[in-house]
Amino acid sequence: MHIFILLKEFFQDIKTQKTRAFLTTIAITWGTLAVIMLMAFGSGLSFRMREGLLNAGDMIIRIYSGQTTLKFQGLPVGRRIRLVEEDAHVLKQSIPMIESVNPGFGRWVRLRNGEITASTHMEGVYPSFEQLRRMYPMSGGRFINERDLRDKRRVVFLGGVIAGELFGKEDPIGKTVVIDATPFKIIGIMPKKLQTSMNNGPDDRRAIIPFSTFQGIYGNKYLDELIVKPSDPNDAEFVESEVRRVLGNKYQFDPKDERAVPMWNFVEQEKIGSKIFMGINIFLGVIGAMTLIIAGVGVANIMYVVAKERTREIGIKRAVGARKHHIIFQFVFESTLISFIGGGLGILLALMIIKFMWTIPASDGAMQFLGRPILSQAVMMISFFILTAIGLLAGYFPARKASNVSPVEALRYE
Repeated sequence: MHIFILLKEFFQDIKTQKTRAFLTTIAITWGTLAVIMLMAFGSGLSFRMREGLLNAGDMIIRIYSGQTTLKFQGLPVGRRIRLVEEDAHVLKQSIPMIESVNPGFGRWVRLRNGEITASTHMEGVYPSFEQLRRMYPMSGGRFINERDLRDKRRVVFLGGVIAGELFGKEDPIGKTVVIDATPFKIIGIMPKKLQTSMNNGPDDRRAIIPFSTFQGIYGNKYLDELIVKPSDPNDAEFVESEVRRVLGNKYQFDPKDERAVPMWNFVEQEKIGSKIFMGINIFLGVIGAMTLIIAGVGVANIMYVVAKERTREIGIKRAVGARKHHIIFQFVFESTLISFIGGGLGILLALMIIKFMWTIPASDGAMQFLGRPILSQAVMMISFFILTAIGLLAGYFPARKASNVSPVEALRYE
Protein backbone atom coordinates (compact mmCIF):
# COMPACT_ATOMS: atom_id res chain seq x y z
CA MET A 1 0.00 0.00 0.00
CA HIS A 2 1.47 3.32 -1.08
CA ILE A 3 2.94 5.39 1.74
CA PHE A 4 1.34 8.64 0.54
CA ILE A 5 -2.12 7.10 0.56
CA LEU A 6 -1.53 5.85 4.10
CA LEU A 7 -0.39 9.31 5.22
CA LYS A 8 -3.40 10.95 3.56
CA GLU A 9 -5.82 8.62 5.34
CA PHE A 10 -3.93 9.14 8.59
CA PHE A 11 -4.35 12.93 8.49
CA GLN A 12 -8.02 12.55 7.52
CA ASP A 13 -8.55 10.43 10.62
CA ILE A 14 -6.72 12.98 12.75
CA LYS A 15 -9.04 15.76 11.51
CA THR A 16 -12.11 13.81 12.59
CA GLN A 17 -10.57 12.89 15.96
CA LYS A 18 -8.65 16.06 16.79
CA THR A 19 -9.18 16.06 20.55
CA ARG A 20 -8.51 12.35 21.03
CA ALA A 21 -5.47 12.47 18.76
CA PHE A 22 -4.08 15.51 20.56
CA LEU A 23 -4.57 14.03 24.03
CA THR A 24 -3.14 10.69 22.94
CA THR A 25 -0.08 12.35 21.42
CA ILE A 26 0.42 14.37 24.60
CA ALA A 27 0.12 11.18 26.66
CA ILE A 28 2.77 9.46 24.53
CA THR A 29 4.98 12.55 24.73
CA TRP A 30 4.66 12.68 28.51
CA GLY A 31 5.25 8.95 28.88
CA THR A 32 8.37 9.08 26.71
CA LEU A 33 9.63 12.12 28.59
CA ALA A 34 9.03 10.32 31.90
CA VAL A 35 10.95 7.21 30.79
CA ILE A 36 13.93 9.14 29.45
CA MET A 37 14.18 11.62 32.33
CA LEU A 38 13.84 8.97 35.02
CA MET A 39 16.52 6.84 33.38
CA ALA A 40 18.74 9.87 32.70
CA PHE A 41 18.53 11.09 36.30
CA GLY A 42 19.14 7.55 37.55
CA SER A 43 22.20 7.16 35.28
CA GLY A 44 23.50 10.57 36.27
CA LEU A 45 23.04 9.87 39.97
CA SER A 46 24.81 6.48 39.80
CA PHE A 47 27.65 7.97 37.72
CA ARG A 48 28.18 10.86 40.15
CA MET A 49 28.05 8.59 43.20
CA ARG A 50 30.59 6.24 41.60
CA GLU A 51 32.83 9.17 40.67
CA GLY A 52 32.56 10.52 44.22
CA LEU A 53 33.73 7.18 45.61
CA LEU A 54 36.55 6.77 43.08
CA ASN A 55 37.70 10.34 43.77
CA ALA A 56 38.25 9.25 47.38
CA GLY A 57 40.07 6.09 46.33
CA ASP A 58 40.44 4.76 42.78
CA MET A 59 40.00 0.98 43.16
CA ILE A 60 42.26 0.83 46.21
CA ILE A 61 42.47 -0.97 49.53
CA ARG A 62 43.45 1.12 52.54
CA ILE A 63 45.25 -0.73 55.34
CA TYR A 64 45.63 0.55 58.90
CA SER A 65 47.52 -0.44 62.02
CA GLY A 66 45.36 -2.42 64.43
CA GLN A 67 45.21 -4.72 67.42
CA THR A 68 44.93 -8.50 67.59
CA THR A 69 41.65 -10.03 68.75
CA LEU A 70 42.53 -13.71 68.24
CA LYS A 71 45.16 -15.85 69.96
CA PHE A 72 47.97 -17.05 67.71
CA GLN A 73 50.67 -19.61 68.50
CA GLY A 74 50.52 -18.88 72.22
CA LEU A 75 50.73 -15.10 71.76
CA PRO A 76 48.16 -13.06 73.73
CA VAL A 77 45.18 -11.09 72.45
CA GLY A 78 45.47 -7.29 72.38
CA ARG A 79 48.91 -6.91 70.79
CA ARG A 80 49.40 -3.74 68.73
CA ILE A 81 50.24 -4.23 65.06
CA ARG A 82 51.99 -1.11 63.82
CA LEU A 83 52.81 -0.77 60.13
CA VAL A 84 56.11 0.68 58.87
CA GLU A 85 57.46 1.78 55.45
CA GLU A 86 59.19 -1.57 54.94
CA ASP A 87 55.77 -3.26 54.81
CA ALA A 88 55.04 -1.50 51.52
CA HIS A 89 58.07 -3.11 49.88
CA VAL A 90 57.33 -6.51 51.45
CA LEU A 91 53.78 -6.52 50.09
CA LYS A 92 54.85 -5.36 46.61
CA GLN A 93 57.46 -8.13 46.38
CA SER A 94 55.28 -10.85 47.93
CA ILE A 95 51.99 -10.33 46.06
CA PRO A 96 52.26 -10.23 42.23
CA MET A 97 48.62 -9.06 41.87
CA ILE A 98 49.48 -5.68 43.45
CA GLU A 99 50.05 -2.81 41.03
CA SER A 100 51.32 -0.28 43.57
CA VAL A 101 51.68 0.28 47.32
CA ASN A 102 51.83 3.71 48.91
CA PRO A 103 52.80 4.21 52.57
CA GLY A 104 51.55 7.36 54.24
CA PHE A 105 51.98 9.53 57.31
CA GLY A 106 49.43 12.07 58.48
CA ARG A 107 48.93 14.77 61.09
CA TRP A 108 47.01 17.98 61.69
CA VAL A 109 49.07 21.09 60.96
CA ARG A 110 48.73 24.85 60.88
CA LEU A 111 49.48 26.73 57.67
CA ARG A 112 50.29 30.43 57.48
CA ASN A 113 50.57 33.00 54.69
CA GLY A 114 51.50 36.29 56.32
CA GLU A 115 48.76 37.01 58.84
CA ILE A 116 46.33 34.47 57.37
CA THR A 117 46.28 31.03 58.99
CA ALA A 118 44.39 27.79 58.41
CA SER A 119 44.55 24.27 59.76
CA THR A 120 44.29 21.02 57.84
CA HIS A 121 45.30 17.38 57.76
CA MET A 122 48.66 16.99 56.01
CA GLU A 123 49.93 13.73 54.53
CA GLY A 124 53.41 12.54 53.59
CA VAL A 125 53.18 10.17 50.62
CA TYR A 126 54.87 8.67 47.56
CA PRO A 127 54.26 10.19 44.08
CA SER A 128 51.88 7.32 43.13
CA PHE A 129 49.41 8.81 45.62
CA GLU A 130 48.33 11.18 42.83
CA GLN A 131 46.67 8.38 40.81
CA LEU A 132 45.47 6.38 43.80
CA ARG A 133 43.51 9.32 45.19
CA ARG A 134 42.89 11.22 41.95
CA MET A 135 44.74 14.31 43.13
CA TYR A 136 45.39 15.75 39.69
CA PRO A 137 46.84 19.30 39.63
CA MET A 138 45.42 22.35 37.93
CA SER A 139 47.15 23.69 34.84
CA GLY A 140 50.51 25.22 35.67
CA GLY A 141 51.21 23.05 38.71
CA ARG A 142 52.28 19.49 39.47
CA PHE A 143 52.14 16.79 42.10
CA ILE A 144 55.19 15.65 44.09
CA ASN A 145 57.67 13.55 42.09
CA GLU A 146 60.47 11.04 42.68
CA ARG A 147 63.09 13.76 42.93
CA ASP A 148 61.11 15.54 45.65
CA LEU A 149 61.01 12.22 47.52
CA ARG A 150 64.71 11.44 47.04
CA ASP A 151 65.98 14.93 47.96
CA LYS A 152 63.50 15.43 50.83
CA ARG A 153 62.37 18.69 49.29
CA ARG A 154 60.13 21.04 51.22
CA VAL A 155 57.42 21.28 48.62
CA VAL A 156 53.67 21.05 49.16
CA PHE A 157 50.63 20.25 47.02
CA LEU A 158 47.48 21.98 48.31
CA GLY A 159 43.77 21.38 47.92
CA GLY A 160 41.98 24.22 46.16
CA VAL A 161 39.77 25.19 49.09
CA ILE A 162 42.54 25.69 51.63
CA ALA A 163 44.69 27.41 48.98
CA GLY A 164 41.82 29.86 48.49
CA GLU A 165 41.58 30.47 52.23
CA LEU A 166 45.28 31.33 52.40
CA PHE A 167 45.82 33.20 49.14
CA GLY A 168 42.35 34.30 48.01
CA LYS A 169 42.16 34.73 44.23
CA GLU A 170 45.95 35.09 43.96
CA ASP A 171 47.80 32.27 42.13
CA PRO A 172 49.73 30.49 44.90
CA ILE A 173 51.89 28.21 42.71
CA GLY A 174 55.56 29.00 43.29
CA LYS A 175 54.86 30.95 46.47
CA THR A 176 55.82 29.98 50.02
CA VAL A 177 53.53 28.84 52.81
CA VAL A 178 54.68 28.20 56.37
CA ILE A 179 53.62 24.83 57.81
CA ASP A 180 54.27 24.40 61.54
CA ALA A 181 57.02 27.07 61.39
CA THR A 182 58.69 25.42 58.36
CA PRO A 183 58.54 27.14 54.94
CA PHE A 184 57.30 25.08 51.97
CA LYS A 185 57.15 25.95 48.30
CA ILE A 186 53.72 25.38 46.69
CA ILE A 187 54.13 23.25 43.55
CA GLY A 188 50.51 22.53 42.66
CA ILE A 189 46.85 23.09 43.45
CA MET A 190 44.10 20.50 43.18
CA PRO A 191 40.80 21.75 41.72
CA LYS A 192 37.54 21.05 43.51
CA LYS A 193 36.29 17.49 43.06
CA LEU A 194 33.22 15.53 44.08
CA GLN A 195 34.02 13.23 46.98
CA THR A 196 31.47 11.00 48.74
CA SER A 197 33.88 9.27 51.12
CA MET A 198 36.65 10.80 53.20
CA ASN A 199 38.65 10.72 56.40
CA ASN A 200 40.06 13.75 58.19
CA GLY A 201 38.19 16.05 55.84
CA PRO A 202 37.89 16.37 52.05
CA ASP A 203 40.87 16.38 49.70
CA ASP A 204 39.97 19.97 48.77
CA ARG A 205 41.44 20.97 52.13
CA ARG A 206 44.39 18.59 52.10
CA ALA A 207 48.13 19.39 52.16
CA ILE A 208 50.46 16.80 50.60
CA ILE A 209 54.26 16.67 51.03
CA PRO A 210 56.88 14.02 50.17
CA PHE A 211 56.99 10.98 52.47
CA SER A 212 60.70 11.47 53.18
CA THR A 213 60.23 15.18 54.01
CA PHE A 214 57.44 14.39 56.46
CA GLN A 215 59.54 11.72 58.16
CA GLY A 216 62.59 14.00 58.32
CA ILE A 217 60.66 16.87 59.97
CA TYR A 218 58.43 14.97 62.39
CA GLY A 219 60.44 11.78 62.91
CA ASN A 220 57.47 9.41 62.44
CA LYS A 221 58.24 5.71 62.25
CA TYR A 222 54.81 4.08 62.20
CA LEU A 223 52.50 4.64 59.26
CA ASP A 224 49.00 6.07 59.37
CA GLU A 225 48.02 3.85 56.46
CA LEU A 226 49.14 1.72 53.55
CA ILE A 227 47.32 2.07 50.24
CA VAL A 228 47.31 -0.97 47.97
CA LYS A 229 45.98 -1.03 44.40
CA PRO A 230 45.34 -4.44 42.80
CA SER A 231 46.37 -4.81 39.14
CA ASP A 232 42.91 -6.26 38.45
CA PRO A 233 39.93 -5.03 40.52
CA ASN A 234 38.46 -8.54 40.30
CA ASP A 235 41.38 -9.76 42.44
CA ALA A 236 40.66 -7.29 45.26
CA GLU A 237 39.22 -9.84 47.67
CA PHE A 238 42.11 -12.24 47.07
CA VAL A 239 44.66 -9.43 47.44
CA GLU A 240 43.05 -8.47 50.76
CA SER A 241 43.45 -12.04 52.06
CA GLU A 242 47.04 -12.18 50.77
CA VAL A 243 47.90 -8.92 52.56
CA ARG A 244 46.69 -10.43 55.84
CA ARG A 245 48.64 -13.61 55.15
CA VAL A 246 51.91 -11.76 54.40
CA LEU A 247 51.59 -9.31 57.29
CA GLY A 248 50.40 -12.14 59.54
CA ASN A 249 53.64 -14.03 58.86
CA LYS A 250 55.71 -10.93 59.62
CA TYR A 251 53.89 -9.75 62.75
CA GLN A 252 52.75 -13.16 64.00
CA PHE A 253 48.98 -12.86 64.01
CA ASP A 254 46.14 -15.01 62.67
CA PRO A 255 45.37 -14.06 59.01
CA LYS A 256 41.67 -14.43 59.90
CA ASP A 257 42.01 -11.67 62.50
CA GLU A 258 40.52 -8.71 60.62
CA ARG A 259 41.08 -6.29 63.49
CA ALA A 260 44.85 -6.87 63.47
CA VAL A 261 45.14 -4.84 60.26
CA PRO A 262 41.75 -3.20 59.48
CA MET A 263 41.11 -2.55 55.79
CA TRP A 264 38.83 -0.29 53.81
CA ASN A 265 38.18 -1.97 50.47
CA PHE A 266 37.05 0.64 47.94
CA VAL A 267 36.88 -1.97 45.17
CA GLU A 268 34.21 -4.00 46.98
CA GLN A 269 32.34 -0.82 47.91
CA GLU A 270 32.27 0.21 44.26
CA LYS A 271 30.91 -3.21 43.25
CA ILE A 272 28.17 -3.04 45.89
CA GLY A 273 27.32 0.53 44.85
CA SER A 274 27.08 -0.50 41.18
CA LYS A 275 24.58 -3.25 42.04
CA ILE A 276 22.50 -0.88 44.16
CA PHE A 277 22.30 1.76 41.46
CA MET A 278 21.60 -0.81 38.77
CA GLY A 279 18.59 -1.84 40.86
CA ILE A 280 17.52 1.79 41.21
CA ASN A 281 17.81 2.34 37.45
CA ILE A 282 15.77 -0.78 36.73
CA PHE A 283 13.10 0.40 39.18
CA LEU A 284 12.98 3.88 37.62
CA GLY A 285 12.86 2.35 34.14
CA VAL A 286 9.91 0.12 35.09
CA ILE A 287 8.03 3.10 36.55
CA GLY A 288 8.66 5.14 33.41
CA ALA A 289 7.72 2.25 31.13
CA MET A 290 4.43 1.78 32.99
CA THR A 291 3.66 5.46 32.41
CA LEU A 292 4.34 4.98 28.70
CA ILE A 293 2.23 1.82 28.54
CA ILE A 294 -0.71 3.71 30.06
CA ALA A 295 -0.28 6.25 27.26
CA GLY A 296 -0.33 3.31 24.85
CA VAL A 297 -3.80 2.42 26.10
CA GLY A 298 -4.89 5.83 24.84
CA VAL A 299 -3.49 5.02 21.40
CA ALA A 300 -5.40 1.72 21.36
CA ASN A 301 -8.56 3.53 22.43
CA ILE A 302 -8.42 6.04 19.59
CA MET A 303 -7.70 3.26 17.11
CA TYR A 304 -10.79 1.34 18.30
CA VAL A 305 -12.88 4.50 17.78
CA VAL A 306 -11.37 5.03 14.32
CA ALA A 307 -12.03 1.39 13.40
CA LYS A 308 -15.66 1.70 14.46
CA GLU A 309 -16.24 4.93 12.55
CA ARG A 310 -14.58 3.52 9.42
CA THR A 311 -16.52 0.26 9.41
CA ARG A 312 -18.34 1.10 6.17
CA GLU A 313 -15.09 2.17 4.50
CA ILE A 314 -13.45 -1.08 5.58
CA GLY A 315 -16.42 -3.01 4.15
CA ILE A 316 -16.02 -1.30 0.76
CA LYS A 317 -12.31 -2.11 0.71
CA ARG A 318 -13.01 -5.73 1.57
CA ALA A 319 -15.75 -5.90 -1.09
CA VAL A 320 -13.38 -4.71 -3.84
CA GLY A 321 -10.72 -7.26 -2.86
CA ALA A 322 -8.67 -5.77 -0.05
CA ARG A 323 -7.20 -8.48 2.12
CA LYS A 324 -7.14 -8.60 5.91
CA HIS A 325 -3.43 -7.87 6.14
CA HIS A 326 -3.97 -4.62 4.15
CA ILE A 327 -6.47 -3.44 6.74
CA ILE A 328 -4.24 -4.50 9.65
CA PHE A 329 -1.19 -2.83 8.10
CA GLN A 330 -3.07 0.45 7.66
CA PHE A 331 -4.14 0.60 11.32
CA VAL A 332 -0.75 -0.53 12.63
CA PHE A 333 0.90 2.15 10.46
CA GLU A 334 -1.33 4.87 11.90
CA SER A 335 -0.94 3.80 15.53
CA THR A 336 2.83 3.46 15.14
CA LEU A 337 3.01 6.90 13.54
CA ILE A 338 1.10 8.42 16.48
CA SER A 339 3.51 6.67 18.87
CA PHE A 340 6.57 7.97 17.05
CA ILE A 341 5.23 11.52 16.75
CA GLY A 342 4.52 11.63 20.49
CA GLY A 343 7.76 9.80 21.26
CA GLY A 344 9.79 12.14 19.08
CA LEU A 345 8.37 15.15 20.90
CA GLY A 346 9.11 13.49 24.23
CA ILE A 347 12.71 12.76 23.24
CA LEU A 348 13.18 16.33 21.98
CA LEU A 349 11.84 17.79 25.23
CA ALA A 350 14.04 15.44 27.26
CA LEU A 351 17.14 16.50 25.33
CA MET A 352 16.29 20.17 25.89
CA ILE A 353 15.76 19.65 29.64
CA ILE A 354 18.96 17.62 30.04
CA LYS A 355 20.96 20.24 28.13
CA PHE A 356 19.47 22.99 30.29
CA MET A 357 20.28 21.09 33.49
CA TRP A 358 23.94 20.94 32.50
CA THR A 359 24.05 24.73 32.10
CA ILE A 360 23.13 25.19 35.77
CA PRO A 361 26.28 25.30 37.97
CA ALA A 362 26.44 22.27 40.27
CA SER A 363 26.14 23.33 43.90
CA ASP A 364 27.50 21.56 46.96
CA GLY A 365 24.07 20.16 47.80
CA ALA A 366 21.83 17.61 46.14
CA MET A 367 22.14 19.29 42.74
CA GLN A 368 25.71 18.06 42.33
CA PHE A 369 24.22 14.55 42.13
CA LEU A 370 20.78 15.21 40.58
CA GLY A 371 21.74 18.14 38.37
CA ARG A 372 23.77 16.06 35.94
CA PRO A 373 21.38 13.67 34.13
CA ILE A 374 23.01 11.42 31.51
CA LEU A 375 21.17 10.24 28.42
CA SER A 376 22.73 7.00 27.21
CA GLN A 377 22.24 5.15 23.95
CA ALA A 378 20.76 2.24 25.91
CA VAL A 379 17.97 4.51 27.21
CA MET A 380 17.24 5.72 23.68
CA MET A 381 17.11 2.15 22.37
CA ILE A 382 14.79 1.05 25.18
CA SER A 383 12.47 4.01 24.54
CA PHE A 384 12.43 3.24 20.79
CA PHE A 385 11.62 -0.41 21.48
CA ILE A 386 8.76 0.48 23.86
CA LEU A 387 7.31 3.01 21.39
CA THR A 388 7.46 0.46 18.57
CA ALA A 389 5.78 -2.18 20.74
CA ILE A 390 3.05 0.26 21.76
CA GLY A 391 2.40 1.27 18.15
CA LEU A 392 2.22 -2.33 16.93
CA LEU A 393 0.00 -3.61 19.74
CA ALA A 394 -2.27 -0.55 19.88
CA GLY A 395 -2.94 -0.81 16.16
CA TYR A 396 -3.02 -4.56 15.72
CA PHE A 397 -5.93 -5.50 17.97
CA PRO A 398 -8.39 -2.84 16.71
CA ALA A 399 -7.30 -3.67 13.14
CA ARG A 400 -7.81 -7.39 13.61
CA LYS A 401 -11.30 -6.77 14.94
CA ALA A 402 -12.12 -4.46 12.03
CA SER A 403 -10.72 -6.81 9.41
CA ASN A 404 -12.83 -9.72 10.71
CA VAL A 405 -16.09 -7.89 10.07
CA SER A 406 -18.07 -9.37 7.17
CA PRO A 407 -18.06 -7.05 4.10
CA VAL A 408 -21.85 -7.37 3.84
CA GLU A 409 -22.38 -6.33 7.50
CA ALA A 410 -19.85 -3.56 7.17
CA LEU A 411 -21.63 -2.08 4.14
CA ARG A 412 -24.90 -2.03 6.11
CA TYR A 413 -23.22 -0.12 8.98
CA GLU A 414 -24.35 3.50 9.37
